[in-house]
Amino acid sequence: MEIKIIGAGGIGTHLLPPLCRYLDNLPQRSHIVVLDGDRYETKNAERQEFDRLGNKAEVTSEVLAKRFPRLEIEPRPIYLTTENAFVFIREGDIVFSCVDNHATRLLLSEHCASLQSVVLISGGNEYADGNVQVYVRWEGRDITPPLTHLHPEIADPKDRNPDEMSCEELARAGSPQLIFTNLLAASLMLNAFWLVTVKTLPYTEAYFDLLTGAVRPINRNGETR
Repeated sequence: MEIKIIGAGGIGTHLLPPLCRYLDNLPQRSHIVVLDGDRYETKNAERQEFDRLGNKAEVTSEVLAKRFPRLEIEPRPIYLTTENAFVFIREGDIVFSCVDNHATRLLLSEHCASLQSVVLISGGNEYADGNVQVYVRWEGRDITPPLTHLHPEIADPKDRNPDEMSCEELARAGSPQLIFTNLLAASLMLNAFWLVTVKTLPYTEAYFDLLTGAVRPINRNGETR
């Protein structure tokens, strides 16, 4: 199984350990690529899991490779861009988007739309709420809508890809985050992954709100369930 993790920050750092534990116990081998050009800093410790400072992809992959030696875990210490997307995301991949900007979500959605078969699971959150989207293509057909469907903030992003930003801009771009919101986003993404792999997906998007305890699944091809 080919797994691509785009972003190893607030959501990715909590998604990767249980995903690896699950994959490690499957009969088939899995290859995981972790892609992130950012670095862990001391200020991240309140909501991100790491044991040393350094590039997020490299630090996380090193720890997980030791814990799960059956898995092939490969770090890529760079940001996803239009120039390298075709290298890292290929036919048949399962892609987890754990990024915090709409520009990269648009890039992922458009690139996956150019492939014949791919699964893209995208999670994002504000301080206490967020959503998870599932985009599935199979043999050249959209089984579920792309990330841009009914999401103008992704179709026409007002932010930029981190690869295009200076260090000062990156430092200013961050917004306050809560570890519990990151955890819930990661859990719902893993739930969607499991549903896709067992070939049943009753929803294409899920909204969640920690303040009310609500999780609302929606089928964009039909009605709210």
